[in-house]
Amino acid sequence: MAFISVERAGGKNVLAFLDMIAFSEIGPQILAASDDGYNVLVGSTPSHIMTFKSYADHPNIDNRAMNSDAAGRYQIMHRWWPHYKALLRLPDFGPLSQDLYAIRQFEEQRAMPHILAGEFEKAVACCRNIWASLPGAGYGQHENRLERLANAFTQAGGVIA
Repeated sequence: MAFISVERAGGKNVLAFLDMIAFSEIGPQILAASDDGYNVLVGSTPSHIMTFKSYADHPNIDNRAMNSDAAGRYQIMHRWWPHYKALLRLPDFGPLSQDLYAIRQFEEQRAMPHILAGEFEKAVACCRNIWASLPGAGYGQHENRLERLANAFTQAGGVIA
């Protein structure tokens, strides 16, 4: 479950969309076996979960097998982190900072109006260039089916129009 409050996030659908992204990127087993995904490193599997220890800053740990340094609940790439950390005045890489980062991505991708309105498919389409696990992302990685993600969204309390 997202760390940010429903009020600060902007509504229940925003919280549910955050949870759906984490479900898509990390999966329910790893979410349950970690700090709800906030401390997970890219390349983790349910049988081999890799985590980082400090939320002081993005861990910037390169997984050569994955050719990525993504980390956290929303699998944030280090190359983008310094910009958003400064822009949003984030104090660390903790759960609230990660949530605020992801919400900023929703806003920049023009997904927020769709999320708030329950236009789930449109919101996912807006965000698929950010998160490789979303359907239609086209990064050559595993993409989840829209129906599976819609179920995760509604299970998290989201409402689809």
